[in-house]
Amino acid sequence: MKELELTKLLKPINSFLRCASPIEWVNEATKKENLPVILRDHLVCELKAAQSAMFLIRRYVVDADSSKALLDWLKPYEDFTYRHVGNWRELEKLKLKKLMIVKSDGRYGQDLVDKMVLLIREELHHFYQVLEMMSVYDIKYENVNSSRYAKGMLQYVKTHEPDALIDKLICGAYIEARSCERFSKIAPHLDKKLGDFYVSLLRSEARHYQDYLALAESIAGKDISERVAFFGEVEADLICSVDHDFKFHSGLPVLKELA
Repeated sequence: MKELELTKLLKPINSFLRCASPIEWVNEATKKENLPVILRDHLVCELKAAQSAMFLIRRYVVDADSSKALLDWLKPYEDFTYRHVGNWRELEKLKLKKLMIVKSDGRYGQDLVDKMVLLIREELHHFYQVLEMMSVYDIKYENVNSSRYAKGMLQYVKTHEPDALIDKLICGAYIEARSCERFSKIAPHLDKKLGDFYVSLLRSEARHYQDYLALAESIAGKDISERVAFFGEVEADLICSVDHDFKFHSGLPVLKELA
């Protein structure tokens, strides 16, 4: 990706986010000894992004048969990640084998299904690509605990509909935008193979945040800028406040004191 294209791609993302990733986080994330942490957590983040998108269309849009097909699609990825079952090299062969059918009594339509299914496909492809990178750098997969980041935003999601769905979509937009911003921050400081990989993810991740935001606006049918700003502040606080658990989406790292 050329520098001009990259700058153009990042401009709306940087405007959307309320803060940049702290340089202290960038410094930690680009240390060679922290590469296993970054890649393992990034791997799980890709699966969680796919799971979140799947939950939305299962919860709000598709019929029972479509819902089961989605569960079957993700199960081998979940088996590998949470139960260490299966050969990761077989995952890329798995495809969604059923056309998604919108349930007859659903309030939401095909646009939500189409955008989320595409997002799931891309996140699962990225999951496989991260595993490829881990293989290149001889990093074995190990279980990774969840960070505070997503939970820190989702705790403010409203409980009544359609506001709950709108809030979840806004949170999804921030998660995707932050991922994109962090890819761009660390890519120049990594070796060429890994740096190029992260730059290659930028285009689809940038579209993901826009899709989430567009869906939130469409479903709301009204101005949601106040709610977007609210979650923007919550997200920025999570990124800029001290975080004792270093992860891909963690906040300001606690640096080890010199002996």
